[in-house]
Amino acid sequence: MKRLFVDTAGWMACADAADPSHARASAARDRWLEQKGVLVTTDYVIDETLTLIRFRLGLSAAEAWWKQVDGSARLQWEPITPERAEKARHLFFRYADKEFSFTDCTSFVVMQQLKLKQALTTDRHFKQMGFQTVP
Repeated sequence: MKRLFVDTAGWMACADAADPSHARASAARDRWLEQKGVLVTTDYVIDETLTLIRFRLGLSAAEAWWKQVDGSARLQWEPITPERAEKARHLFFRYADKEFSFTDCTSFVVMQQLKLKQALTTDRHFKQMGFQTVP
């Protein structure tokens, strides 16, 4: 199964038509899905994205986005378990020279565990950790 991790910045680029990466991110997501790929994200990323959409685009946009992703057969929603959170904590404090958010670190842990190499994101931190970014 072909899987692509989606970070908050990727979701936001797709959701916000005013985002400079909107067209490229949306096209990359759509191509992935057309090729029978699955999108992977985490509960932390969903939390962050839902909140950002509400504050940037409004509550109705957040609700529309939620309805689109909730229960989607094309979305693999990974929970951040206590074990994953502990591994993320180690990454968070290990890379003092980087400005990784804790959510970034949880995403890195999930990507490493699932052996994912690519993320739909505009966040440079994923490249800093050695992942490929799309678009």
